[in-house]
Amino acid sequence: MIRTVFAVAAITLGVTAAIAQQDPTAARKTLMKANADQGKIGAAMVKGEAPFDLAKVHEIFATWENASAKASALFPENSIDQPTADDPFSASPEIWQNLEDFKARLAKLGADAKAADASVKDLDSFKAAFANIGKNDCGGCHEKYRLKKS
Repeated sequence: MIRTVFAVAAITLGVTAAIAQQDPTAARKTLMKANADQGKIGAAMVKGEAPFDLAKVHEIFATWENASAKASALFPENSIDQPTADDPFSASPEIWQNLEDFKARLAKLGADAKAADASVKDLDSFKAAFANIGKNDCGGCHEKYRLKKS
């Protein structure tokens, strides 16, 4: 189980590193898409649409922690998105105006994901941790720094 989580993280890291060297915008969108995909898995468990699976929970939190560690480097000044209304992962130019706040939010996501991974043991503890991260980390950052679809 733990080996699987580390294998997924290592593969994601390798792919992200290769993409980041060429295109930081594509790399950060890949990370954010992975976060969203893991969020969907977690939401299905919380809603009772999928059974609680602790191995998948570890993968969710490992993905989020990995993304928080890697994303800071993927916002150089020369990579401001050219936003499109149909892209759910367009970054707001406000990120570059408040880069330290944005990076602090990423660090908080990583710390919260790591703490949640260590503490979640069952569905009830997962629901609490998942809701906390969704509201305080993902939601707060998206509200301020992700462009809304038109």
